[in-house]
Amino acid sequence: MSDQDATRPPPAPGRNGLTYKEAGVDIDAGDALVDAIKPLARSTDRPGTMGGLGGFGALFDLKAAGFKDPILVSGTDGVGTKLKIAIETGLHDQIGIDLVAMCVNDLLVQGATPLFFLDYYAVGKLEVEAGRAVVAGIAEGCRQAGCALVGGETAEMPGLYAAGDYDLAGFAVGAVERDAILPRADVGAGDLLIGLAATGPHSNGYSLVRRIVELSELPWDAAAPFAPGTSLARALLTPTRIYVKDLLPLVAAGKVKAMAHITGGGLPGNLPRVLPEDCVAEVTPPAGWQVPAVFRWLMRVGGVAPAEMLRTFNCGIGLVLVVAPDEAEAVSQALAHLDPQPLGRLRRRGPGEEQEIALDAAAWPWGL
Repeated sequence: MSDQDATRPPPAPGRNGLTYKEAGVDIDAGDALVDAIKPLARSTDRPGTMGGLGGFGALFDLKAAGFKDPILVSGTDGVGTKLKIAIETGLHDQIGIDLVAMCVNDLLVQGATPLFFLDYYAVGKLEVEAGRAVVAGIAEGCRQAGCALVGGETAEMPGLYAAGDYDLAGFAVGAVERDAILPRADVGAGDLLIGLAATGPHSNGYSLVRRIVELSELPWDAAAPFAPGTSLARALLTPTRIYVKDLLPLVAAGKVKAMAHITGGGLPGNLPRVLPEDCVAEVTPPAGWQVPAVFRWLMRVGGVAPAEMLRTFNCGIGLVLVVAPDEAEAVSQALAHLDPQPLGRLRRRGPGEEQEIALDAAAWPWGL
């Protein structure tokens, strides 16, 4: 032993016994969560799935999934501050559906079939039951979309997240045959717009939603003014609709030219993303249709202007289809359970005209 070692003070009592768990990370809880979610992941298996949870990466066989000349389509998204409602109320069982929906609906509008999904679940302190509820929702979303939950990451990060807080991110991969990518090249003037019903705000605008709830002074467990028989929290946590299984057969049959997923930015921010540069979308209020009650309540309590409503929320239209005039009736009949609404048509952009969408917010059927 050197003289320097001999004079060094001994470690402070107990310091040499510090564990990762004492630092805030519970490896045993993480292992327990993995064991709890393995059956959930297996329940989402589909043709092409290879292996299971636990490896360093997930494998997927495109040939076994039935593709001949596939183009991969990928996307990632989160749930936004809708998570805060789930966290504050302890209602974790459906928020995972939103996570899947926000990703797979984006794949769908490219014409792609969602194949597999991975999640990132970050927490301040891992609670196995809450974590299992979150992943159960993710698995349910995957079943609704027909894609496999092939893996993910659970990160316990004390000091970065407070105990009870968590965040979610989702990653989806799909495939489409090379000659079936949407939007199609023949989208043009004269094509019709069909809107499909949303289940509520989906997963957008929740920072404004939560602010309006504060203004209303209603607790989360109060009866929802716009949804009799349901608590305010449950009503606002209604999961995002997953349109995949309803639309893919129509896409495969060539009846849909383009689709727009109406997320943040609403109709004005999302519909132009799938239109050719020489066209303008003339959006007209559907005859006899009314904006759903949840949006009317948000508008009234928050004093939100019509234009702000339309660029923040989907306002009841979660997906917009672009179809040829001679296909509109058949498509609407096939999707009757989604309350299809005629939303207008595409026209040629005039000389010097810069607008991409013509929409009179004040004329929208707010029903106030």
